[in-house]
Amino acid sequence: MIAIDTNIIIRYITGDHPEQALVARDIIDGESVFVAATVLMEAAWVLRTTFRFARADVLHSLRIFAGMPSVTIEDADLVSTGFDLVEKGMDFADALHLLRVQHCEAMVTFDRKFIKAAHAAGYAFAREP
Repeated sequence: MIAIDTNIIIRYITGDHPEQALVARDIIDGESVFVAATVLMEAAWVLRTTFRFARADVLHSLRIFAGMPSVTIEDADLVSTGFDLVEKGMDFADALHLLRVQHCEAMVTFDRKFIKAAHAAGYAFAREP
């Protein structure tokens, strides 16, 4: 198994650089690959900001990618729950941050949008300082 970086995923999904996209396809379709949760988080950000994918399209693309037989996702259950929170309106990075700290008594932030989304998703431990 090899680990892959964000740019391999981006080339695989978007095909924006034809030569690199072919290499990315050969790697992902031909080998067992490991994807760190942080790499997936960065891929979501790149798809939204650089490629202007709609939130639903980012989610759809990453779910398909993560479900491929050759792909192993770090903390797959946590990432899957993160995808569910994105469907409820939360940013993917925020979802992963929130899920990683569930064992704490509170997640403290100045980000009111984050708090509102966390509460709407049933995570009442997010709060302002």
